[in-house]
Amino acid sequence: MKNETNVEQYALITGASTGIGYELAKLFAADGYNIIAVARTQDDLERVKQELTAQHGVKVEVLVKDLFGENAASELYEEVKSRGFVVNVLVNDAGQGVYGLFAESDIDQQIKIIHLNIVSLTRLTYYFMKDMLARNEGKILQLASVASETPGPYQAVYHATKAFVLSLTEALISEVKDSAVTLTALQPGATDTDFFAKADMLDSKAVQDKSKLADPAKVARDGYEALMKGDDKIVSGAKNKFQTALGNIMPDTMLADQVRKQQEPVNKKE
Repeated sequence: MKNETNVEQYALITGASTGIGYELAKLFAADGYNIIAVARTQDDLERVKQELTAQHGVKVEVLVKDLFGENAASELYEEVKSRGFVVNVLVNDAGQGVYGLFAESDIDQQIKIIHLNIVSLTRLTYYFMKDMLARNEGKILQLASVASETPGPYQAVYHATKAFVLSLTEALISEVKDSAVTLTALQPGATDTDFFAKADMLDSKAVQDKSKLADPAKVARDGYEALMKGDDKIVSGAKNKFQTALGNIMPDTMLADQVRKQQEPVNKKE
């Protein structure tokens, strides 16, 4: 749905420099939204800014922020407010995982993942949703995952954080249903982004065949269209839709064992 209003509309996108977040930024810009692009690296954000302004003529504001930080989400909100921006669309895309057996992992890194995927997302949702409700307009797109539907051996914390994101979003959809504010959960499966490299997951069986990974542009399009229609959630990809439906009737213990086989290292000793 194209932004045809005469009033400037801003979409704030975390994780906007790569992957699904970057593809979403391109879709919003193509439809006339000004972009507030948030990521950890200034150079990557400047590249996005140059591309989107040149191709679509929209305003692109770049905010360097590491949302692993304890106060980062609050600082980001305060900076947006101090600069006078009204966020009409919030996209909580930034997220990360850690690969490996939980008991053998770095617990401090796992806690950082919880902070990024849950705490920062929850704070940003809270701050910007309150403003949207006060105006009685706005949209929020939450990057959940098909991982939200299943226990995830070798990515136990990541799957748990995405289950939180989905549950939170579904609850808030009910809470705001009498307003003009909408929330949408996007649930992609394994997607061809730098997620697996950042998670140190390149040895996992799940990512050996890159031809089976989803195109981030296709995932972003699915999420964007669902958001604009006001859908509650969208599972991206026919295979993921089937697996999610199947998962709803399988015992969790069986699901966990199935995911473990899919995600274990290729060099795992039997």
